[in-house]
Amino acid sequence: MRREKPFEPGKFYHVYNRGNNRENIFIEPRNYSYFLKLYAKHMLPVADLFAYCLMRNHFHLLIRTKDEEELKRSGRVPTSWAERPERLDPVTRGFASMFQAYSQAINKAYARTGRLFQEHFGRIEVDSDQYFATLVFYIHFNPQKHGFVSDFRAWEWSSYPAMMSAAPTNLRREETLAWFDGRAGFVVFHAGAVDERAIAPLVAEDFE
Repeated sequence: MRREKPFEPGKFYHVYNRGNNRENIFIEPRNYSYFLKLYAKHMLPVADLFAYCLMRNHFHLLIRTKDEEELKRSGRVPTSWAERPERLDPVTRGFASMFQAYSQAINKAYARTGRLFQEHFGRIEVDSDQYFATLVFYIHFNPQKHGFVSDFRAWEWSSYPAMMSAAPTNLRREETLAWFDGRAGFVVFHAGAVDERAIAPLVAEDFE
């Protein structure tokens, strides 16, 4: 059985998963908003959200795990992150609870049974400024890449619209925009083309 490397505190990660057997995990608009609601409930206490895109049968997230002091203040890690290696790290545990809650809701709403998501969700550490910026673009560009829309800016279920808005958000919007020297730089960067070679280390070869 494949085991994913545990999350570590205070690091950025690209997190992604898709439906079991590539089936759709989002059936109608309310599913997308419910998924984000569950992220806020299960994940915001343990991981900040910098970018996301939800598509019919898969999703991409750019997160930063809380550091140990932040987690201790929230009560999520009573002892050191690594003191009990037999236990799931708090971020993996949060995602497991989130996926379980979402799967149960979808199965009940659409009279389905069985696993909704692939068994193991992917996570790749994002360890440079270049990867961070390129990954934000890649995540937002994904609906256009897959042919869901002709212009990724029109896709409702990504963080791009929230980045362009002043409305309240659970995203770390100002921090994300700062990586692009503000909203104007963010827009200019997104007017370019994603460098597939630069993004290759951040996307599993067999995922797309």
